[in-house]
Amino acid sequence: MTIRLPSLTLATVLALRAVSAQQPSTFVMLMGNDTLAVERVTRTASRLDGDFSAPSRGARVRYVATLAADGTVPRFETWAYRGTDTAGTHATMQLQGDSMVLELPGRTVRLPTKPGAIVYFNPSMGLLEQAVIRARTIGGKAPEVPIFATEAGTTVPLSVTFIGSDSAHLLLGGVTFDIALGADGRISGMAIPSQNVRVVRVEGAVAAPAAAKPDYSAPADAPYTAEDVTVITPKGLKLTGTLTLPKSHTARGAPAVVTITGSGTEERDESLPGVNGYRPFREVADTLGRRGIAVLRLDDRGAGGSDVGPTGANGPTSADFADDIRAGLAYLRTRHDIDGTRLGLVGHSEGGMIAPMIAATDPKLRAIVLMAGPARAGRTILKFQQEYAADSMLHLAGARRDSALRDMASKLDSADKAVPWIHFFLDYDPIATAKRVRQPVLILQGATDQQVTPAQAPELAAAFRSGGNRDVAMKIFPSTDHLFLADPVGNPGGYASLPSKQLRREVLGTMADWLVAHMK
Repeated sequence: MTIRLPSLTLATVLALRAVSAQQPSTFVMLMGNDTLAVERVTRTASRLDGDFSAPSRGARVRYVATLAADGTVPRFETWAYRGTDTAGTHATMQLQGDSMVLELPGRTVRLPTKPGAIVYFNPSMGLLEQAVIRARTIGGKAPEVPIFATEAGTTVPLSVTFIGSDSAHLLLGGVTFDIALGADGRISGMAIPSQNVRVVRVEGAVAAPAAAKPDYSAPADAPYTAEDVTVITPKGLKLTGTLTLPKSHTARGAPAVVTITGSGTEERDESLPGVNGYRPFREVADTLGRRGIAVLRLDDRGAGGSDVGPTGANGPTSADFADDIRAGLAYLRTRHDIDGTRLGLVGHSEGGMIAPMIAATDPKLRAIVLMAGPARAGRTILKFQQEYAADSMLHLAGARRDSALRDMASKLDSADKAVPWIHFFLDYDPIATAKRVRQPVLILQGATDQQVTPAQAPELAAAFRSGGNRDVAMKIFPSTDHLFLADPVGNPGGYASLPSKQLRREVLGTMADWLVAHMK
C-alpha cells in the first residue's frame, strides 16, 4: 500500500529545515481498532524531542536527539520507563566516527557502528522519519542508511526507495514499510502490510490513551477462579500476577504450576506486541484449570505492576529471574488451597532454560515442562539467529552478508561487556544443568522453530537421560513455530500475519495430559 500526498521537492525539505520550530505532532500506531503505541514529537532544525508510549506494554521512552545539517544524529539522550518506575533509566549516546559511545549509569561503553548511523529504538516513528531525512541528504533513488538499534547495540541497514516525491518503501530487518511523505518532508502516514499495522500522524500533542488493564479474569464458564496476587521476593521486589485455582480440589489442595516467560520484559500472559491475540500463558492457565491444576503466572520485572529492580551494570540475568520464580513457588507453598508437594513449572524459550536451573536446586518440585527450551549456549543460538536474519529476513548475499555477520558478531562481543543478561546468556550451558535434573521432564518443540532449532530438543532429552533421569518425554509438532502457532515456515517476521494466534490444540492437550498424569 502506498499513500499518495502532494509532491515534495528538495527545496521544500531545505526550507523546512531552516524553520526554527514546529508545533508538536503525534504518531498513532494502530492494529485494527487497537492503539499499539503513541509518539509525540517536536522538531526544530537542530533538535528532535520525542515521547513514546506503548500503553498495553506499560512502556514509555522519552528522548532528545541533536540534529546535524546533513540529517545525522551526533548526540541522543533517552529516559526509559517500565511498569511502575517513575525515575526512568537515563542513557546518552554520542556518534564519534565509526563508534557509538554510550554513557550508562555507572559506566561508559564504546560500541562499533558506521559513520552517519541513526540511533533507533523499535518502533519509534520520529527516529524512522529522521532516517528518511538522512536518506534525502545522501541522495539517489535508493540510498541506504545505517541504523544503530539500541535494543541490541547493533547496526543494521535501512534501505530507502523513493517512489516519486511523495512516498517511499523502506526495508528494515526483513520488514517492509510503505510510507507517505507530506509536502514538508515529514512522514504523514505509514503501513506495515505484513503485520497489519498502520500509522497516522495527527497535528498537535495527542495524549496517549490510558493503558487498559488486561483482562486476567476467568471466563464465565470456567471451573476455576482467577485471583490477583502479589509475590515478594527475598530481595524485596514486588511481582504481580494471577493465580487460577480450580473450584473443586481435595482437602490437601490443588496441584499447581508456575509459568516462566521467554526473553525480554513480558507480562504474565506472555503476549507479544504486534501479534494481536497471542496470549499463550492465558491459554495454558485455562487448559490446566479445566483439568484441575492451578497456575500462577507472574509479570516479569518492569512489566504490569512488578518492580523494575536493579538496572544498568547491576541489571538482572537469567539466574535472577530464576530466583523470582523460586519466590513464586515459595508463595504457593504458603497457601492452604495449594498442595505444596505437587508443584511444577512450565517454561517457554528462555523460560525453558530457567526451569531446569530451578529443578536442579529444588528436589521437592514434581515435574517441569519445557516449551522450545534451548540445549545450546546463547552464543551458538544467537549466531544461528543472525545467519537466519541475514539470509531470510534481510536477504543478504555475498560480501554484504559476510560484512553484516561480522558486524553483528562484533556488536555482540561489545554487548557481552555492557549487559549482564547477555554476558550470562552467551556462555551458559543448558546441557550441564539438565544432567542434574531428576524430576520428570516433558520437552515440547516446534518443527519449524527458527529461534530455538528443533534439533535441540533431542539433544536436551539426551542430556537429561545421561544424568540418570528415567522420566523424560519429548514431542516435536510439525508445522509449528517458536510461538507454538501453526506455521509451515517459522520466520519470526511473519508471526503477525499468521491466520491463528492461538496455541495449537495438540500442544495444549499433550501438556495437560502429561501434567495430570505426573501431578497426581
